[in-house]
Amino acid sequence: MLRHYYIADDLNELVMVEKELEEEGFTEPQIHVLSLDNVSISEYKLNNVEPVFKQNVLQGLGLGAVIGGFIALITLIVPYFYGWHTAAIGWEIFILIALCSFIFCTGEGGFLGFKKPNTRFARFQTLLEKGKHILFVDVDPVQEHNFRVIMKTHPRVKSAGCGAAVPHWLVSCQDAFQSVRKRVF
Repeated sequence: MLRHYYIADDLNELVMVEKELEEEGFTEPQIHVLSLDNVSISEYKLNNVEPVFKQNVLQGLGLGAVIGGFIALITLIVPYFYGWHTAAIGWEIFILIALCSFIFCTGEGGFLGFKKPNTRFARFQTLLEKGKHILFVDVDPVQEHNFRVIMKTHPRVKSAGCGAAVPHWLVSCQDAFQSVRKRVF
């Protein structure tokens, strides 16, 4: 899949684009609008980017987990080589310290990531602050032609390039979850 980015001033235009894309077979998990005006996005019933994905939380959690795992590993290796685990306190205290180190580092990484905008959207930060809205669509190769035809009919929505999209299997899982959620609730 390929992610296409577009810049727009008018949310009404984005509503029309989203409707046309959904009529053409695009699903909700494929279409997102990134904006600092969350109230208007929800009023227009556009598919907003979740707040956790607007920040660098997931990348921070991952980095924190790697660092925490390294510290936890050292916390377990050092007592083994020095023979401290054979003392009266045994392994339990070292396992507890390793676990606490891992959890702390992972949480701290997520917290630090929360302070930064998502690296995928950092290039749009200036535009967002000027009140622009970013539409991004994850397009399957078989949908590419239809997508281009639809976007040509909306000249006020300007192309802002392409990038890596989420894997197709993830979009399929999100589609299945949406389907179940609509039937149950």
